[in-house]
Amino acid sequence: MSEKLKIKLSIADRVYPLTIPMEQEEGLRKATKKIEVMIKQFEQSYAVRDKQDVLAMCALQFASQATQKNIDDDTDTKEAQSRLQKLVTLLDESVS
Repeated sequence: MSEKLKIKLSIADRVYPLTIPMEQEEGLRKATKKIEVMIKQFEQSYAVRDKQDVLAMCALQFASQATQKNIDDDTDTKEAQSRLQKLVTLLDESVS
């Protein structure tokens, strides 16, 4: 059983206290930094009045990146399967 850790993360000028497994701390802190960087970029690039709008844009960007990665991974997997099937066919033909 992993040990629990109490941390506080600050996102968009709000503090979020969390109790997490120790092994998640680094990932959560890095994600928080990415969100903060993205917030600053959106605020500098667009006339945004509300933090909620900025956070929604951040959420959309992260979700689209994750979705695109899944699409790319699926494509890579299908290509690998196709190549493996061709190799199996070649091996079957050479053995016959």
